[in-house]
Amino acid sequence: MSTLDISKQFSLDVNGLNALKLQAHNSSPEALKATAQQFEALLLQVVLKSMRDATPHDGMFDSEQTRMYESLLDQQLAQVLSSKGGGTGLATMIEKQLARTNQDPVPLGNLPLSPPPGPTFPLPTLPSSSLPVSPTSAASTGAESVPPASREFISRVWPHAYSASRATGIPAHFMVAQAALETGWGKSEPRLADGRPSYNLFGIKAGKSWNGPVVEAASSEYVDGVMEKQVGRFRAYGSYAEAFNDYAKLLLSNPRYAGVVGSKDAGTFARGLQQAGYATDPLYASKLTRIIAGNTLRQSLAS
Repeated sequence: MSTLDISKQFSLDVNGLNALKLQAHNSSPEALKATAQQFEALLLQVVLKSMRDATPHDGMFDSEQTRMYESLLDQQLAQVLSSKGGGTGLATMIEKQLARTNQDPVPLGNLPLSPPPGPTFPLPTLPSSSLPVSPTSAASTGAESVPPASREFISRVWPHAYSASRATGIPAHFMVAQAALETGWGKSEPRLADGRPSYNLFGIKAGKSWNGPVVEAASSEYVDGVMEKQVGRFRAYGSYAEAFNDYAKLLLSNPRYAGVVGSKDAGTFARGLQQAGYATDPLYASKLTRIIAGNTLRQSLAS
């Protein structure tokens, strides 16, 4: 089969394109060369168009018709330049890459069809009176990189998350992760005016139906996709146990969270909360999913 010479073809010639398709189907080396030249021609055409656009169009012969013919000329000129004298050298590089890609594939029988299973995530199944982590056990499992404050936060809230898990069917570590997201691993828990903790781990606001104590705190809210700092009224509790009980009650009593209760998949749980309107942050679900699967929570619980 003869070598395709795109410099002798009209840039809009459909027959030339069909001939190129035929040779490409046959894995012809000539087709690889012509295809690479076509890619380079497209690049040159963009360059020429940019140069045309940068040139003032205020001459006496300037019109829509002349600009159309200039465009056709640039297409043909790019095609000629890409096939003569080596062009810019891009076609040669593309041709070599295509040639490597077109080599015989490696038999799949020698390759694994799926990646090997990763390490399991051994979730604690201890009674609520026991803590699954301690600084000693965490260090013995290779969790030295976990910040001590984060590990202490997990130890502090875990028993209450375990109890809420039995009520909602949601894995305890999912709720611990959400509490970590809402409070920055306990660092941003809302506090009362006298400095006492509110124990509000889930950012639950004090609406009209709330008759308990209230704490005012700044929060980040997204309005029409733009983050705004606002001061809101949040529920205050007497303990973390009360906070988790109220959180479980919210999920169980509000029909919006019907798809969240009982979730065993991290992505389903996180997306369900966001779709139900739990938070205004458009990235809430992805942030929560990352914490659930992150090393801090994983290493702290793997003891």
